[in-house]
Amino acid sequence: MRRRIATLLCLLSIGATHATATTTWMAVTLDGRKVGNMQLERDAGDGDVRTSQTIELRVARGSAPLTIRSATTTTESSDGEPLAFVSRNGSSSQETHIEGHRRDDGRFQVTTRVGGQTSVGLLSWPEGARLGEGQRLAIVREGFAAGHRYTMRNFDPTKQQVATLDVEVVGDEIVELPGGDERLHHLRQSLAGSGEAQRLDLWVDDGGNMRKGLSPSIGHRMELMACDEACANAPDQDVDVLRSAMVMAPRFITPALREQAARYTMIVSGDLASPFAVTDEQQVESRGNGVYEVTIGAPRAHEKESGPTKEDLAANPWVQSNHPDVVALAGEAAGGADTDMRRMLRLRSFVSGYIQPTALDVGYASALETLRTRQGDCTEHAVLLAALGRSLGIPTRIVTGLVYTDRFAKASHVYVPHTWVQSWIDGRWVSFDSANVRFDTTHIALGVGNGDPWRFFSAMASLGRIRIDRVSPVEGVIYKAPAPVQRVLPREPNTREPPPSNGKH
Repeated sequence: MRRRIATLLCLLSIGATHATATTTWMAVTLDGRKVGNMQLERDAGDGDVRTSQTIELRVARGSAPLTIRSATTTTESSDGEPLAFVSRNGSSSQETHIEGHRRDDGRFQVTTRVGGQTSVGLLSWPEGARLGEGQRLAIVREGFAAGHRYTMRNFDPTKQQVATLDVEVVGDEIVELPGGDERLHHLRQSLAGSGEAQRLDLWVDDGGNMRKGLSPSIGHRMELMACDEACANAPDQDVDVLRSAMVMAPRFITPALREQAARYTMIVSGDLASPFAVTDEQQVESRGNGVYEVTIGAPRAHEKESGPTKEDLAANPWVQSNHPDVVALAGEAAGGADTDMRRMLRLRSFVSGYIQPTALDVGYASALETLRTRQGDCTEHAVLLAALGRSLGIPTRIVTGLVYTDRFAKASHVYVPHTWVQSWIDGRWVSFDSANVRFDTTHIALGVGNGDPWRFFSAMASLGRIRIDRVSPVEGVIYKAPAPVQRVLPREPNTREPPPSNGKH
């Protein structure tokens, strides 16, 4: 869900009106039920244009309430030249703060703060990339002739990446808004190559200012509509985003089937490219017309999967593998294990007992925050396990996908969103799942990443369009998970001595 919000802001980050200083309020709904609001502000003065967007949603995951906040502010010249950006995103109890300022040499100095940790780097501005005001100006310049198509390159301050958008002018329409009907220009924007999975239908006025937005979101219809402040801040309604993200199993998955290589027949609706990841454990074949055959079994190296990259070993703001506390904890958990396989098995066993209890209201915490709070769900398990693995020099990446459960959140026999890790061992990627204690062939991978939450939510974009038509064993092929090792238990919370610290708590 958080990634979907980031995508909406990335697809179009435009201001409110042409006036010197204006504010536009918008109500946010999921399938017609109000879940939050968005505030757009534009201030043009002293030759610069400052554009701000703040969105706040209140939803539920199972029975756990979850508040999502995202705010972006950009500063540009009057002709759309980027000068500075600030992004603040609420995640668990911590806030991610990213701030960039243009230097005299044209590069941007970017400061990132996550969970009390700060990192600073330099960014060469991508050619042709635009921030909020530049995007608005480009829309007006391209015009509103029906059928016109063009491409935009929008910079996302949160990810510090460029999104290439394919834009189609659908035409002029009379749009019903809470404050009355308005004649607006209908634009359809989509991330290049994503089809309907990352699409936003947008209605703008003559100045290129957003008045309505519509996009699919994890099986829901997310809508933003301009209205007055009272309307935008009206009471929200209950929406459980987890239930809509579940995929029904076509049969009861027996323990025996979980131990055998499995072949899934998957049906994906809509204009959507394959949402399934190809890994050393998962093979994907298209059968045409949105039908895919996904085979999951023992890891084996093959030509469609690449080896580790620098990202798979590097620390980042979410996976702080170089922090002294993480390094110390990894050494304690791995003990005297003498191979990477045995090290990862010990780390997996350790994290399984270290994070307790499962908390669905955490959001997406960093590895260091999880180390200190010992709370979270599968995402916190994954980022902590990845950080521990990388700190020992084992390339480790985070996998987002689905996993089978007999019962979850009052639903039976379903596949639910899940996260685990893969480590590069003996020339192949091997999965480890500390949240579920073990990995089996009910794990369906949708994407891999370095631990950045926006990659996690990007992989979740296809949920709501996937149906499992059939699952059957691959005859004669037994899936054998890596042999378990003696479980390493953490000391009790009230007696456990903290690992060495750098003094930042």
